[in-house]
Amino acid sequence: MTGKTLAITRGAVIAAFYAALVIAFQPISFGAVQFRVAEALTLLPVLWVEAIPGLFVGCLIANIFGGLGFLDIFLGSAATLAAAAVTRYAPNLPLAAAAPVVVNGLVVGGYLSAITDTPFVFTALYVAAGEAMACFALGIPLVEAIKRADLHFKNKK
Repeated sequence: MTGKTLAITRGAVIAAFYAALVIAFQPISFGAVQFRVAEALTLLPVLWVEAIPGLFVGCLIANIFGGLGFLDIFLGSAATLAAAAVTRYAPNLPLAAAAPVVVNGLVVGGYLSAITDTPFVFTALYVAAGEAMACFALGIPLVEAIKRADLHFKNKK
């Protein structure tokens, strides 16, 4: 497989895994209080640049199934894209994990507050807390395991 084909395939697989995890855990993936297991994948841009569009597409697909409408589909996906881009260039893994926590806490917390008619502060904190659990408890160990297994094919540039 050529480098470009591998990158496209890896991005597509990340998109599929993200969408599948959100849909599989749908009861806890949506709403003002949420825990998206798939958010562990938001640290993959540290390893692969193709994870950035993969996460965006996966989130877009997943949010179509969430039932929260236009804001969730487009703003949620845009927040994932922005967080993935920041994660890519973070100087270390803890700061990489912090990017999705902050971005999603503010952006997703903001529009979920409006959609669910709940106070912004609480909604943002709930989203950020769920994000932090996914990124720090699942995402960091995932990236470290991939690095140990040498599955990243030395593709970070």
